Amino acid sequence: MGKLKVIIGITGASGSIYGSRLIERIAGLKDQVEDCGIIFSDNALSVWHYEMECFDPSELPFRVYSADDFFAPMASGSSAYDVMIICPCTMGTLGRVASGVSDCLMTRAADVILKERKKLILVLRETPYNLIHINNMKLLAEAGAIICPANPSFYSKPQTITELIDTVIDRVLSQAGFIFDSFHWGK
Repeated sequence: MGKLKVIIGITGASGSIYGSRLIERIAGLKDQVEDCGIIFSDNALSVWHYEMECFDPSELPFRVYSADDFFAPMASGSSAYDVMIICPCTMGTLGRVASGVSDCLMTRAADVILKERKKLILVLRETPYNLIHINNMKLLAEAGAIICPANPSFYSKPQTITELIDTVIDRVLSQAGFIFDSFHWGK
């Protein structure tokens, strides 16, 4: 297996812990990563500061790109990224991506991933869904995106919040193509 080029998008949905844990886990799989770039929406930074209190984007293990940086490599298909994970993903971001609205680097990168027929994984945190949300999910699924709501599982009998969060992150990492040890039902 070759190394993956990964884009991580973080939106302003509550659930910063999902994005934080995703970044941490991918950093732990660095032998499988050729490149990884992170894009925060403006609202994501506010939510992270609120939910995680002590947060400094400059301390992250990967380069952080500005949401308005259309010169970033992931704004073009020629950069050949393999996967984009938006975690957590707001319904607003989902709707803009489903409509083809590339008004920031995150939605442009998602559009590029879809047009290049690469993996786009949307980790939805909001609930409940209305019909507009469901139709947008349907559009994106038909376009090849993977809709992966942040619904934890309990088969592994998680004992901590981190273990519970990892039941979602393990699914995301598996869908992205990473190889790692995790709980599997029936094993």
